[in-house]
Amino acid sequence: PFQTRRGCPMRCSYCSTPGIEGCIVRKRRPETVIEALAGHIKAGFRKFYFVDNTFNMPLSYAKELCRAIIANGLQMEWRCILYPRGTDKELAGLLARAGCVEAGIGFESGSIKILRRMNKKFSPQDVVASSELLKAEGIRRMGFLLLGGPGETRDTAEESLALADRLGMDAMKITIGIRIYPETDLAKTAVADGLVSPEDDLLFPEFYMVPGLENWLRETIRKWLADRPEWIS
Repeated sequence: PFQTRRGCPMRCSYCSTPGIEGCIVRKRRPETVIEALAGHIKAGFRKFYFVDNTFNMPLSYAKELCRAIIANGLQMEWRCILYPRGTDKELAGLLARAGCVEAGIGFESGSIKILRRMNKKFSPQDVVASSELLKAEGIRRMGFLLLGGPGETRDTAEESLALADRLGMDAMKITIGIRIYPETDLAKTAVADGLVSPEDDLLFPEFYMVPGLENWLRETIRKWLADRPEWIS
């Protein structure tokens, strides 16, 4: 694992990152990144996972890092996490040339209604566009769905599964229920909906699940997974 920046300004409803790292992005200087990577490579490491919450934000910084990796001839394979909006053709090409072999796309839902509830600033169309750009460059794609959160219905869940199927990801991780972290909008919603107590410090895992939907979700996903070996739950 390797991190090049801290902080995320996106404020997704369920995410703990703003509370841990803050909302202001602090970037390491590209030359410092290259020096550290080169040191690890010299020590024998060749595979890296950039654990930055959103590798493509800011977009200009992501491109600068890729160009630096290419210019310095670093022989490495790596993975990263991309925000579904903010990937263009140039970045996809730079990722491939710099040694990126897999990108995680946390689109979480295929329903615009649920995306807005999660405070996501992208659309299902953005997810499709990013996925196609990566596919064209031969970069493996791993998708993520979070089902059962506030506002979820059978219709919105089926929208999400249909989008995931359309994308044809190399791997798809589906989570039923959303972990409730302290100091998040999801935590406030869970309290308002009576799912957790205001006094609960949430240090032990609690999950938001729309009442009455869990059994249907589990059975539906079980059926979808039956003939999609690249999907896991």
